[in-house]
Amino acid sequence: MTLVQNHRLPLSGNKALWLLALLWVSACSPKVNPVTKTPARKPAPVTTQPAVPPVAATPVKPLVTPASAKTSTVALLLPFSLDNLGSVRGYRAADLKKANIAIEYYQGFKLALDSLTSRGYNYKLQVFDTKDEPAYTHSLAGNPNVRGSQLIVGPVFPEGIKSFIGKPAALNKPLLSPLSPASPDEFGSANLITINPPLEYHARSAALYVNNKLRPRKIFILRSGFSADNKYIDPFKKTIDTASKRKIQVINFTVSHGSLTALLPQLNNKVENVFIVASVNQSFLSVTLRSLDTLSRHYPVTVIGHPNWEKATFLKADLLQRIKTHITSADRVNYRSAATINFIKAYRKTFASEPTAYAYKGFDEGMYFGEILGQDGNEMTRLNQHKFTALHNDFQFIKKPGLGWVNTHVSVLKYVNFELRKVE
Repeated sequence: MTLVQNHRLPLSGNKALWLLALLWVSACSPKVNPVTKTPARKPAPVTTQPAVPPVAATPVKPLVTPASAKTSTVALLLPFSLDNLGSVRGYRAADLKKANIAIEYYQGFKLALDSLTSRGYNYKLQVFDTKDEPAYTHSLAGNPNVRGSQLIVGPVFPEGIKSFIGKPAALNKPLLSPLSPASPDEFGSANLITINPPLEYHARSAALYVNNKLRPRKIFILRSGFSADNKYIDPFKKTIDTASKRKIQVINFTVSHGSLTALLPQLNNKVENVFIVASVNQSFLSVTLRSLDTLSRHYPVTVIGHPNWEKATFLKADLLQRIKTHITSADRVNYRSAATINFIKAYRKTFASEPTAYAYKGFDEGMYFGEILGQDGNEMTRLNQHKFTALHNDFQFIKKPGLGWVNTHVSVLKYVNFELRKVE
């Protein structure tokens, strides 16, 4: 059973946060009791049935029978910032945005545990407000209820994770970074689980795709001149050199005012010319991509772009399609799949709202770790043996010494018919 009341929480506004305050009382006390609508009536006992029909993602491995007598304890550390409810100033826009992220993630995670409960798993879910304050977040590492959990989920943002871990590390428990793709090198914790692949794994996957599928003779790396490009370029070049055994020529070129004229003698009009553009700078991209578009009228052009291009509203799909743009993604939901349709129906029924990207991630992570925690043995130390096809991405973990577990799976997408479609 899941020992947390399942309140209906809207996606925004103070009403949602007042309801979360009720959740707080029931979820964070040592003994969890159900909250009833009529005080005069005797509270109904907690049952082992969830409030909604079970929803399942698609694991690669067959489902494992849970250990029936086992109750897994999970602590959620999320930035609700409930103190703002009673303050004169109330919520600022930035604080309210973070609080809504927390609500949406919680709802998805809770729905996952409800689904697993129907299959015989048992959970104690404890929810804590980090208040998005470093000192208070760090103090939670000493909370007995947090320390007694088998899995700690959160904090959400990198600075919160750093504050919680502390120097030296305050506790030795599996710590899931639920939303941030920040590199585990920033935290230096062997207990960390980075589930959103950092940028270097996007670059590596793109390099392997170029080497294995496109097989060009040359690759042109177009630099903006900003050092931020190197976070993508360095792992890309290292991977392409290793994978091709340096048989693919890599040409670095710093673009000035969008001019690619100096590259013309090195281009080939009979084979694909592959360009790597790692910048996210709007001014640079606007002129450089237009130049590539012009170039594509005379030469075969394929562009590998930064994963954040998917969110850049100033980039036009028709241009990106003409230059055969590919990007990587770790957040791609197939809305036509049966699992996704079932999840959406259950989410609507339970919360009377549409699931957001944070709800999908909460659900997927709840399903994955909830099932692993419910098994006999210490399966949390063997995440590499538990591959999982979730709604928004696959989970394929590797262990990095001193840095914990990292999910490395990303998909390669290409613009086809003015939309991104998965090609690998």
